Amino acid sequence: MALKTFRPLTPSLRFTTLNRPEEITDKRPERSLVEHKHKTGGRNVYGRLTSRRRGGGHKQLYRRIDFKRAKLDISARVQAIEYDPNRSALLALLAYTDGTKTYIIAPQGLKIGDSIYSALKTDTNDFRPGNSFPLAVIPPSTRVHCVELLPGHGAQLARSAGTSVELIAIENGAAQLKLGSGETRLVNAKCRATIGEVSNAEHNSRKLGKAGRNRWLGRRPRVRGVAMNPVDHPNGGGQGKSKGGGGRQHLVSPWGQLAKGFPTRRRSKPSNSLILVRHSGRPPRGKK
Repeated sequence: MALKTFRPLTPSLRFTTLNRPEEITDKRPERSLVEHKHKTGGRNVYGRLTSRRRGGGHKQLYRRIDFKRAKLDISARVQAIEYDPNRSALLALLAYTDGTKTYIIAPQGLKIGDSIYSALKTDTNDFRPGNSFPLAVIPPSTRVHCVELLPGHGAQLARSAGTSVELIAIENGAAQLKLGSGETRLVNAKCRATIGEVSNAEHNSRKLGKAGRNRWLGRRPRVRGVAMNPVDHPNGGGQGKSKGGGGRQHLVSPWGQLAKGFPTRRRSKPSNSLILVRHSGRPPRGKK
């Protein structure tokens, strides 16, 4: 069982639920595949705050992950399943027969000692979790993850814990994919994808239990706009929840952009033509 609860010896432990997947191996990360991670605190090159509520947190090393899976027709053996502080999914350490070692996003069910590979085509129909193929050779109704949006650009879709994409069909050199949000879109059939679902599916079931654990993750406190003064936020002010302030008006960001029900996707975005069904179940704008 990955989820762990605690006896309420302290107030925070009463509500804490953490997950530690059983397949994780207790080993240090591969030294040749890690690098220093510089923290910005949400500030750009000019020192100006551009992303709010970031700062602090524990030190982290960045693990370089092979999102392209470009080593073809060479089998690799899984040496370890590791925790990654930079993402919700687990990592699998692969050792290729030529001596190369890489990290990949670990799919559900992958175990130490398993052998996986990446190829352009397959005659054995070996669609086991962890194997990587172009979408054109994967049978329909297969659950895949780490899907490319452009051939050779590396995985961009379905990389977080427990996520996957369903391959619906291949038509005219394009693959129809149903995303976890409910959106159905087209992707070039030459794009690569990895078989299976991403590991650590119980990640969203955890409960941090206390504010301090959020600070360890580098997340600073978030204050509601309605609790601020008018000088600090458009939704601030008022004596309690008044009509003139306190959130009774349209909820917006500090810079006036609507916070609820406002579409933020550009109408002129080139990839709009590749969306067949939006996540709401409706056809894209301009299509019937």
